[in-house]
Amino acid sequence: MKKMALVMALVIVVAAALAAQEIPFEANAGLLKLPEHVYLGEAAGVATDSKGNIFVYTRTAGGFASLGASRTFTHGGSRLFEFDKNGKFVREIGQGVYGFLFAQAVKVDPKDNIWVVDRGSNMVIEFNPEGRVVMTLSRKPEAVGGRGGAAQNTGAGIPGDSFNKPTDVAWDSAGNIFVADGYGNARIAKMDKNGRFLKSWGVRGTETGQFSTPHSLAVDAQGNVYVADLGNKRIQVFDGEGNYKTQITGVGTPWAICISPGAHPYLFSSNSNDPRGLDGGEIYKLELDGKVAGRFGRAGKLPGEFGTVNQIDCRNPNEILVGELTNWRVQRLTLGAKR
Repeated sequence: MKKMALVMALVIVVAAALAAQEIPFEANAGLLKLPEHVYLGEAAGVATDSKGNIFVYTRTAGGFASLGASRTFTHGGSRLFEFDKNGKFVREIGQGVYGFLFAQAVKVDPKDNIWVVDRGSNMVIEFNPEGRVVMTLSRKPEAVGGRGGAAQNTGAGIPGDSFNKPTDVAWDSAGNIFVADGYGNARIAKMDKNGRFLKSWGVRGTETGQFSTPHSLAVDAQGNVYVADLGNKRIQVFDGEGNYKTQITGVGTPWAICISPGAHPYLFSSNSNDPRGLDGGEIYKLELDGKVAGRFGRAGKLPGEFGTVNQIDCRNPNEILVGELTNWRVQRLTLGAKR
């Protein structure tokens, strides 16, 4: 009896601790207002600029091209939309761009330049705030020869500026560019602010410094690089030169990560490995050392539930945006508010 009582007491303590970690929040699942006959597909990427404008990189087809006062219906692959901070449609960026094949992520840098990561074309494309292409990294696969992709990373070395199904992009305070070269390769590539290749690190594997689908990237104020190592169910942390520092585990399968700015930054990580919700689907709020500050949400289709969160924007740590693949939407989550 005493043993049973001890076990029950332990269960109650653990349950209370878990309940204390739950962060209340409100969800706005109808934030974005699209024009007539324009729809979101899989919301692969979502990001905000310094004005609060929202950018969504979506896997979809069809839309319109503006021709004066009229709109002509068109067909395409992935598309990049801009909305104002209230979700009102502003414009489409990059119509007909060569590298838009299969959306993976969108990020906005400190100068409000817009970067898209396209897994289908193997490219990372930078647009200025006016929507003009200013830099491209890697190139679209050739239409002939083998399977048409870039060389895979077997550990023997590959061209530094040639990506194979990249997954994310981030920058340090000096403007150096980090690319998670994630599905075809298993490495992090580092380039200077002009796109000149500097180095890369990582091969496929389970040891420290190795990756099994590096799926998302974030860089803190000290220049440390956080990598969502999806297949290994961990977040690995490196310095800016690729030297291993530590890893964070116990937060499910990290799919998308984001570090908030400010004096007290937080690391957000989505546990979204299985679209059926077998891994919970929640989002964790962490200290940068990996200590769990709280968690919120679960897998599902209702507002406040998630269907494979592929990207998190946490420019405002109390009001984050999430892009979902299986629910085809972007939600704005206000943390600390009662549902």
